[in-house]
Amino acid sequence: MFKLNQDCASTPCEAGVTRKVMAYTKDVMMCEITFQIGAMGNVHSHPHTQVTYVAEGKFDFTIDGETRTVRKGDSVLMPPNAVHGVVCLESGKLVDVFTPMREDFVK
Repeated sequence: MFKLNQDCASTPCEAGVTRKVMAYTKDVMMCEITFQIGAMGNVHSHPHTQVTYVAEGKFDFTIDGETRTVRKGDSVLMPPNAVHGVVCLESGKLVDVFTPMREDFVK
């Protein structure tokens, strides 16, 4: 299956953040998240395992109370139910992969 970026709808999230659901099955989902500088991914948790790849930009990620700065080429792993959030320090894009897929993203 091929999924072209231009064919994926952009959904607004928090202020300055948009999400594109790229491709998924019931077992895995990949999303592209675009951030403007200063935008935040609010602190939350979910039962999914999440791996995030920094495609562009610079971000402060907090996972279970630990904050680290990540840049283009870095990745972050959030285990199921980990409390996490992000602040965009330089405009950029994240690629999030979830397992299982996030049903709430396709309703």
